[in-house]
Amino acid sequence: MRNGHGTPIWYELLTADPDASGEFYRQAIGWTIGPKPSEGPDYRMLVTADGSNVGGMMSLDPAMVAGGARQTWLFYIGVDDVDATVARITAAGGSIHLPAFDMPGVGRLAMVADPQGNTFYVMRGAVDAPSTAWERTGMGKCNWHELVTNDQAAANAFYADIFGWTFPGKMPMPEGMGDYVFAAVGEETFGATMQVNQHQPMPGWLFYFRAPDIEKAAAAVTAGGGTVHAGPREVPGGDRVIVASDPHGASFGIASPGDAS
Repeated sequence: MRNGHGTPIWYELLTADPDASGEFYRQAIGWTIGPKPSEGPDYRMLVTADGSNVGGMMSLDPAMVAGGARQTWLFYIGVDDVDATVARITAAGGSIHLPAFDMPGVGRLAMVADPQGNTFYVMRGAVDAPSTAWERTGMGKCNWHELVTNDQAAANAFYADIFGWTFPGKMPMPEGMGDYVFAAVGEETFGATMQVNQHQPMPGWLFYFRAPDIEKAAAAVTAGGGTVHAGPREVPGGDRVIVASDPHGASFGIASPGDAS
């Protein structure tokens, strides 16, 4: 059975240096990096300890970099109909970065942005097997999604309309940063949204991937040339997290079990 409409299904790092990026994330999160394909685009799988794929690394060629492409993390949202979803996104004020196209054996996909300019993919997979790249406490998987946006109310309304997300609760943040509004697809809460603020000044999607030990992960980020911007700190639910960026500036988070886990 495929993932339902609006479910996160895949994570992708765009990078101009897949060898260096692969080694950095291998150390920080513990992924195994798949080999460079012998032909076609340089797209390498990110493999968790249980042998499943959480996502991939897509190599940015010099022309892409010259055109303004930068190292960043994106995700794919599963949909029932890619073309119909893209049409609804543009009608709602979003934009198209890469028109819908078919990838043999993979599915149909498009790169789009919400009305506030935050980029993501929509995709209809070619097979019925569900993705397990998003798993709330899966080791090496994406455990949480955060959207920092310059118009939280409008963003929440957009994602509710296009993907059927609900926002079942909220938590006030300190120092006047506004509300941390939880987001759910179906019965599962998978992340939250927040307004741009003094501690989160840059809009965009942030993905937290799970590693066994947050202290070791933070040390590996620093040793590998990345930067830890926040944490380690405990969050509601007992996990400990950091917010970081890799040596090329791509932001991401790491979550680990807390002391009581």
